[in-house]
Amino acid sequence: MLLDSASLYFRAFFGVPSSVTAPDGSPVNAVRGFLDMVATLVTTHPPTRLVACWDDDWRPEFRVQAIPSYKAHRLVPGSAVVEESPEELTPQVPVIVDVLAALGVARVGHPGFEADDVMGTLAERAASSGTPVDVVTGDRDLFQLVDDQRAVRVLYTGKGVRNLDVVDQARLRARYDVASGRDYAEMAVLRGDPSDGLPGVPGIGEKTAAGLLRRFGGLAGLLDAVGDPGTSIAPGQRAKLAAAADYLAVAPTVVDVVLDVPVPDDLGDALPSGPADVDALTELADRWGLRSSINRVLAAFDQAHEAAADRD
Repeated sequence: MLLDSASLYFRAFFGVPSSVTAPDGSPVNAVRGFLDMVATLVTTHPPTRLVACWDDDWRPEFRVQAIPSYKAHRLVPGSAVVEESPEELTPQVPVIVDVLAALGVARVGHPGFEADDVMGTLAERAASSGTPVDVVTGDRDLFQLVDDQRAVRVLYTGKGVRNLDVVDQARLRARYDVASGRDYAEMAVLRGDPSDGLPGVPGIGEKTAAGLLRRFGGLAGLLDAVGDPGTSIAPGQRAKLAAAADYLAVAPTVVDVVLDVPVPDDLGDALPSGPADVDALTELADRWGLRSSINRVLAAFDQAHEAAADRD
């Protein structure tokens, strides 16, 4: 199970009341919510390994060079690197880091890459070795990792972790009319994504994009067809695609998740059977008022281990 950590703690921050505080009055709503989400996920979809994937770089330079507008609207005014974030959330993130370490949950990021890239890399490694993968995220970009043949699916948190949308290829066909995760990524290139600052091709929405990709066998085939006056593309669509040629040449660099980030192979214990640092965990629980949430996570880990033992 690969966690899109920032996606979860942002959701927790906005979903749990700010009145949830530590004994000293500091807000811990994101921390509590994040831990409760982890407990729920591990209980409902018990993993053999759990990894919290991290944005060491939320706006990598290679994507900005390709499309300068990439996530630019999320920058703190006057900054070229700092992401705008709620003031009460920022100090809670290091607490989450400390709790994950004390629990013994692997936390993995890499300079110059987003959590999406780390998740893609770890999913690729696991799937290549025959291990099923659950990718937990509220970001539709990661639908591109869905692969039934290799048992990679997305647990989409758009409606919360208690109402997960399990995204496999059948779900992609039903919702987006695309046959695979790869097809979803190419559709996303054409559609664009305002939340990430990706313009897409004006006038080409999801349905039209899916139809064109299916008709011409993918993005490369579609672009070849646009350049061939003998192909039967509607004149309006041809004009729109031709006008967006510069964007389409670089957009896959931004949309496609990197699958070979040099993150470590050894991520420690598969799923913690107990805290990595009992004293540190106790101190964190007391200082931040997290005992009930931490206990729920530990109970979920125990339950997952029991379920694995029963399967064996």
